[in-house]
Amino acid sequence: MGKLIMIIGGMLVLGGAVIYLLEDKIRWDWLGNLPGDIRIEKGNFKLYFPLMTSILLTFVVNVLIWIFKKLS
Repeated sequence: MGKLIMIIGGMLVLGGAVIYLLEDKIRWDWLGNLPGDIRIEKGNFKLYFPLMTSILLTFVVNVLIWIFKKLS
């Protein structure tokens, strides 16, 4: 279990470093503004539910987990 937590932590640090270093070269504003994300604004009420972004991130994480299981 400890090894898994260390691997996940390393992946988070690596992913954060990549995003930090490439934020000037890659536009990240599309993430969270996908078709299917729900945004309701009425008066002083705002609701934002990133449905499609959540589905996309879940898919990517599941593919990565599947790859790591196949490699080990």
